[in-house]
Amino acid sequence: MSAISFVALSHRVLHSVSMVLILVIGLAAIGLTAASAFGVTPWLTFSATFGEFTYPQAGMITQIIATIILASLFFFMPSAGRILSLERSHRNFRLSMEDVARAYHVCHTADRSGIFTMSSEFDAVRERLAYLRDHPDLDSLEPQVLEIAAQMSHQSRELADIYNVEKVARAKMFLHQRQQEAERQQQLIIEAHHALRDIRKWSQQVELEESVVASQLSQLQEQLDATLPALGYTLGN
Repeated sequence: MSAISFVALSHRVLHSVSMVLILVIGLAAIGLTAASAFGVTPWLTFSATFGEFTYPQAGMITQIIATIILASLFFFMPSAGRILSLERSHRNFRLSMEDVARAYHVCHTADRSGIFTMSSEFDAVRERLAYLRDHPDLDSLEPQVLEIAAQMSHQSRELADIYNVEKVARAKMFLHQRQQEAERQQQLIIEAHHALRDIRKWSQQVELEESVVASQLSQLQEQLDATLPALGYTLGN
């Protein structure tokens, strides 16, 4: 039980207990005052002093005033009773709607699985009602609740057909295949990026080696041009 439900239950219990106490104490006060008025029981007796004045019958006056006050509370009891009745009705309605929603969920899930086959409204509702009555998790619900849930399930049969379990499974499978294809394409793109990076690196390395070879050939040519004339040789065109 949640804290809110416990507080609400405690409030209702205390409200009921207080009404019973007011009723019992009020009736007791009225009975005692009436008995005192007819001389059956003595009045409440004590004296009170206010300044220079002394009231020897203060007890009787206090008893009468207290009885009037307690009796006046009876006029508020019908409205308090109506409030309690409304609270109980609201609570029962909320519980009933929760039961209807639970039964409807069970029936709608079964409808999405293709369990129900009847087409006419009367047969379809009766088929759903029989299914709910035989369901082990709904055996404690009232027949009216099951009937409402069956009618709601029949009204939403088109929705159940659209979101049929088999159709939803096919849609999920299609999306799964598309996701796998997208992941495969993404993997190919990553591999292509790696290949492009390797090709660029290789190309830069080849260009560097070619540059080194060209530099070495140029140096060799310069050395030959400087050495051969001293030996009496010249390189012809």
